[in-house]
Amino acid sequence: TIADRDEFIKEGISSYKVFISGLLDLSDNLAFEKVIAPKNVVRYDEDDTYLVVAADKGTAKFSDISNGLAADYGFWLGDAFASGGSQGYDHKGMGITARGAWVSVQRHFRERGLDVQRTDFTVVGIGDMGGDVFGNGMLLSEHIQLVAAFNHLHIFIDPCPDPAQSFAERKRLFEASHSGWSEYNSSLISKGGGVFLRTAKAITITAQMKKIFDINASSLTPNELLKAILGAKVDLIWNGGIGTYVKATAESDEDVGDRANDAIRVNGKDVQARVIGEGGNLGATQLGRIEYALHGGAINTDFIDNAGGVDCSDHEVNIKILLNSMVTAGELTLKQRNRILVTMTDEVAELVLLNNYRQVQSISVSELAGVKAINDYRRFINDFVAQGKLNRELEFLPGEEQLAERIQAGRGLTRPELSILTSYAKADLKERLVESSVTTDPYIAQIVETAFPPYLRKRYKEQIGAHQLRREIIATQLANEIVNTLGITFVWRTQDFTGASLEGIVRAFILCREIFGLQQLWLDVEQLDNKVPAAQQLAMLGEIIRLIEHAVRWLLKLRVEELDIDSTIARYQPGVRSIEKLLAGLDGNGLQTGWQSLQHKWVEAHAPASLAARIAMSRVIYFSLDLVEVSEATGVTIEKVFHGFLLMSRELNLEEFREQVNRIDAHNQWHQMARESFRDELDAQTRALTESLVALKTKKAGDMESALQQWLARHDASLHRWRALQAEFQRGGEPDLALYSVAIRELATLAKASAMG
Repeated sequence: TIADRDEFIKEGISSYKVFISGLLDLSDNLAFEKVIAPKNVVRYDEDDTYLVVAADKGTAKFSDISNGLAADYGFWLGDAFASGGSQGYDHKGMGITARGAWVSVQRHFRERGLDVQRTDFTVVGIGDMGGDVFGNGMLLSEHIQLVAAFNHLHIFIDPCPDPAQSFAERKRLFEASHSGWSEYNSSLISKGGGVFLRTAKAITITAQMKKIFDINASSLTPNELLKAILGAKVDLIWNGGIGTYVKATAESDEDVGDRANDAIRVNGKDVQARVIGEGGNLGATQLGRIEYALHGGAINTDFIDNAGGVDCSDHEVNIKILLNSMVTAGELTLKQRNRILVTMTDEVAELVLLNNYRQVQSISVSELAGVKAINDYRRFINDFVAQGKLNRELEFLPGEEQLAERIQAGRGLTRPELSILTSYAKADLKERLVESSVTTDPYIAQIVETAFPPYLRKRYKEQIGAHQLRREIIATQLANEIVNTLGITFVWRTQDFTGASLEGIVRAFILCREIFGLQQLWLDVEQLDNKVPAAQQLAMLGEIIRLIEHAVRWLLKLRVEELDIDSTIARYQPGVRSIEKLLAGLDGNGLQTGWQSLQHKWVEAHAPASLAARIAMSRVIYFSLDLVEVSEATGVTIEKVFHGFLLMSRELNLEEFREQVNRIDAHNQWHQMARESFRDELDAQTRALTESLVALKTKKAGDMESALQQWLARHDASLHRWRALQAEFQRGGEPDLALYSVAIRELATLAKASAMG
């Protein structure tokens, strides 16, 4: 009865208040920038005043209750304690969780050649239009053909839906709120469909249902029909409901722990949908996801797909801490603060969706590396396990035997597995960065502004810089950017191979980003969504990543921890820009042939020619850092130094040799380290040879070509040996690492002789 329900809710709220009060009783507080320990509590942990409440099913409307208790306790976060509420961001109104998950759906399909905003596609849904995630999600494209959906009461089937009419009807139901499938206008359902009770003894299977769900029987129980629906050959399963519906074959229903859905649950290998979008939590077990992915399905994890809601709450907390401090200082009234919050709703949503976009994009880049990266992941996993940071079994990550099987089959990690590693990489990197010196570097610290909407950046830059969680926000933004850009293992691999400090790697990354103007370049590639094939787009990002990896290794040699970032950018950036222009103006001979084919391929894929050229030349542009230093050392203009570099590279086929080094198949860690060492040594010798040629031209006057002829005449014997070695590389097959070692040593001998005149 209504009275019983009211009493139930009243008791639930009372229990909730006790729980939240208990948390506040145990939490440290903050007043006038001093930590206040809770009374009558023996603390074994360090000071920690950060306690926030995240809404979940059943408590989504309790934010004001939590914030009222926080006010009673004088808790420092005020109404930032529980996001949402009457003066917070309404997640359902914003549709932020569904929109974030839809970013994943769009990417999955884009990588399969389908634009879901322009092309009709079939969907099976879990949930109903009264729900936040399901309802908002099923209104995110007018091309959705929802052929089936179910909640705890009904099964909705529309075998051949009209996209426009069905969209309008779903919108009507959503706006009516709390609407189940029984309220769907039956006259709009296509022939052979209908709305059926899950309590029915049997459901008659129409010819249309038989066809779309591949059913032979003329009658099924509701549970049998739901099993067929979950295994149907559709484009998308959109999970916006409650329950676990997909498991692995090796798992029992008891393992899953969701008895209510035991009768309809399916195995991952039996799901024929091309994509699963996890707007809701726990729709599949992790092993179920992995099995589905190994059988060709596209899926991330629930915590990746529905991260938008959590991220929106994080933004709200950070924004309220900022604005509340201004209210306390008398710079704003509470009414003004609330008006600002409303004004920024769309800007906050854009920040959240960008985070979602870049996170799933990074998983795609990692997935593209496939089996080639599996040894890096093996070391990453083993290292985290050894440090007690990761439980391999708990996270269902493959063991050594499974990894060996993947390598044998030519398969890398699946997206669900990469999702787990991405979250661990970001969390660990953030934790390390908070304690590092990079958060106090004035240049790097500017990244704190990127966590806030443009409205606040323009008006309250100084206050953002003094934010109470400044260090944590800087660390979070840096960790997200580094992992989203360079992948899961970059920082750990670079430390392993070079011995560099975390601070050095981060500073080198920032320098590289600024010197080469990579933020805009990256954004330009992202804006090619649905304009060029996704595979080509990811390959373009891969070229930028390779440039960063090379340039970071180069910059680490400068004792980068001690460098002023502004002055270092000013030192190298002009020369790099000059060389970019010189490269773009080459006639296609020599150096350019190594990347010209890439440019042509991307132009043919409809990428702008100028962008395709910039991306393609990233294969060689990192060497401009060396040329800047040669210009400084010799006093010769960067244009003439580049000319000398070009002549030497062409004469000795250095770019071709560099590509051969890049193609070394690194079977294990030691092969990887050997390849990196060869690259570094080749770069060093190329620089030395260029500098000797430029110096010779300076001494003898005349043009660079004449200097080259003099240089060739002086080193004829050494050149003969070098060219003989190059001939060995042309014989085909995979050269032995020893041959690379001999070739590099011969080049070093030639460079040394050149330096001596």
